[in-house]
Amino acid sequence: MTSPVLIDQFNRRIDYVRLSVTDRCDLRCSYCMPEGFKGFEEPEHWLTFDEIERLIGAFGRLGVSRIRMTGGEPLLRRDISGLARRITALPGIDDLSMSTNATQLDKHAQALKDAGVTRLNVSLDSLQQARVEKINGRDVLAKVMNGLAVAQDVGFAPIKLNMVALAGTNDDEIDEMVAFCMERGFVLRLIEAMPMGDTGRNAEYMDLQPVKERLRTQFNLIETTIPGAGPARYLGSKDGRFNVGFITPVSQHFCETCNRVRIAVDGTAYMCLGQEEKFEFRPMLRGGCSDAELEAAIIQAINLKPERHEFNESPHKILRFMSMTGG
Repeated sequence: MTSPVLIDQFNRRIDYVRLSVTDRCDLRCSYCMPEGFKGFEEPEHWLTFDEIERLIGAFGRLGVSRIRMTGGEPLLRRDISGLARRITALPGIDDLSMSTNATQLDKHAQALKDAGVTRLNVSLDSLQQARVEKINGRDVLAKVMNGLAVAQDVGFAPIKLNMVALAGTNDDEIDEMVAFCMERGFVLRLIEAMPMGDTGRNAEYMDLQPVKERLRTQFNLIETTIPGAGPARYLGSKDGRFNVGFITPVSQHFCETCNRVRIAVDGTAYMCLGQEEKFEFRPMLRGGCSDAELEAAIIQAINLKPERHEFNESPHKILRFMSMTGG
């Protein structure tokens, strides 16, 4: 029997859903959510665990196999490990990962591992306390380091560290971050700031193409791939002990291979970070739709997915902040 697949109108297979479980966060990263932001979704509008399980179950029946829990900060959602257990038990879902800022990770790492979370991506934009406080709006470096240590102790490996490269802020730390990841066994991912909302447009954008070529030469790296459904293009050491990924939505977009959609905490599915196409699932879920109707709606939503974003042509197009869409 042939397994179902979701194919969009540009012949891309969609097998990856990034699921925001909250738009709340305990940090205020300069490129994501502005200090004093009050536009959070009302909790009664959040999808319940039952609604999430039903929606992700429908995606699973249609061929989606990979789910990433995001936010905001997903560890702020109560009983997040319980939700993880429910998702990993769904037929068809064979990979559940999480993106986190790791400030709460020491308290949750073991429960997440026991619940079936397979991989972690941790945001870490600097190794300097003062810079972390400037970028993240809080002095949390020690908490993040402790969370990383506990996560490694319970068996998460490899852990990916996400560093948003900001010109004039942390660009002089890239080599130090490479050395840190080599020493600790982390995968480093360098990310270009995306022009989403005023925070993203005001971020100190940095083209990562020259950085990629410099690191390739400096550390004698070669093109490689590692497990995961994300958009990073990787270089690695010849012995396979270190990998660095480059996520370049502005300088070298990856739209032709995009295999994902994002579901916000209120059940709105966004087809692209850089476009406005969306589909609202919450009204259907709370209106008594059948499983067949839900699956038909997912297919309809996927058909809305645009060919590409327009970050270069229309950098002021997207007004919503990253935290509102889901990471």
